[in-house]
Amino acid sequence: MDAVREALCNDYAAKSVQLLLADYGLATLQPVHPAAGAPHSVPAHTGPAGRAFGSQEPFVEKLTDGEVRLHLPVTARGDRLGVLAVTMPSAEHAQECLGELTDVAQVLAHEVIVADRDTDLYLRARRTDRLTLAAEMQWQLLPGRACARPEYALGAQLEPAYSIHGDNFDWSASADRLMLYVTNGMGEGIEASLLTNLGINALRNARRAGLSIADQAALADQAVYAQYRGDAYLSVLLLDLELSTGRLQVVDAGSPQMLRLRGRGVDALDIEAQLPLGMFEETDYVAHELSIEPGDRLLFASDGVYDVIAPGGERYGERALARAIVSTSLLPAAEVPRAVLRELSGHRGTPVADDDALVVCLDWFGPRQPS
Repeated sequence: MDAVREALCNDYAAKSVQLLLADYGLATLQPVHPAAGAPHSVPAHTGPAGRAFGSQEPFVEKLTDGEVRLHLPVTARGDRLGVLAVTMPSAEHAQECLGELTDVAQVLAHEVIVADRDTDLYLRARRTDRLTLAAEMQWQLLPGRACARPEYALGAQLEPAYSIHGDNFDWSASADRLMLYVTNGMGEGIEASLLTNLGINALRNARRAGLSIADQAALADQAVYAQYRGDAYLSVLLLDLELSTGRLQVVDAGSPQMLRLRGRGVDALDIEAQLPLGMFEETDYVAHELSIEPGDRLLFASDGVYDVIAPGGERYGERALARAIVSTSLLPAAEVPRAVLRELSGHRGTPVADDDALVVCLDWFGPRQPS
C-alpha cells in the first residue's frame, strides 16, 4: 500500500489513498492503515464505499473545496476484497484518471492476494473480532468467497464468520471445467475443523492427480475412514461442470441441499444419495449427470440453513429457502449467499447462528462464444 499511495500521489496528484477490506462477515469495510480521526470501519453495503463494493462500479463522492473521493472496487476474478478510496483535487481531474485508477485497483487486488502468503497485515485488517482457532483453520482452507468467468459466477458465505466449525466449500477452475465441493461438517470446534481439513485435502490430492469426482470421493472416503474408523464422517456434494458443454456431473455423498432456479421456478434437484465420506470402508461412488441450461442458478445450503428453527418452532425448510432464492434472483451470485443468510437470521430471531450455516450460489451463463 505504501508503494500504491506514493505512485498515486506523485503521478495522479491524489491527496490521500486508503485501502478498505471487507471483514469476514461481509458487514464492514476495514482500513488497512486507519487514519487519525477517521472511523475505524464503514458499512460494506451503505455509504459511498459500500455502494462501490456492492455495485462493483466506481462511485464518486463529492467533498468540500471542489475535491472528490473515488471509491474503486478492489476485486480479483470476481472475488470482492474491498474498496480503494482515492481523494482527488477536482472532479474534472478525477474523471480524466478514472479509467487508469480503476485498473490500479484491480491490479492491487491481485497483489493483496499474493501478499497474503508472506504477511498477516491484510488478514488482520479484515477482522472486527478475534477468530476462534477452528474458524482460523476453516478460513485458511477456503479458496475465496467469489469467482467469476464468462461461463459462470460463484459466490459463497459462511456463518457465524468468526466461529465456524466444519462447514466448508472449495472450488478449482481450469480452461475446460469447474470442480466444486460443498461440505456439511460434523461435530464442533477443533474436531470438526480437523475432520473437514482432512476431507478437503484428500479431495484436492485426488483432484490434482487428475481423477474423476467419483474416484476423488472414493479416495477421500478411504482417508477419512483410515483416520476415524467410522466414528466421524463428512457429508460432501461434489460437482464437475464441463464449461464447453454445460455437462454437469454430481456425486451426492450425504450432501447439503441443492436447489435450482430456472426462470421464476425453484425445484430441488433429485440426486441419488450415497454414503458420507468415511462412514464405511472402501465405499464406491457413482457420478450422476444433471441437466442445466444457460441462465440457471444453483444454490447449495447446509443443514444449518434449512434445519433452523424459529422461536415459534417452525423449521426454515425447503419452501422458505425457495422463496429466498426467488427474492434474490436479481442479485449477482456473489451477493446471494449473504442475502439468504440475512433472511435466515430474521427467521431464526437472533443475529448469531448456533450452528454453521453455509450458502453457495452458482450461476451458469453458458459456454463461451467463439470470438
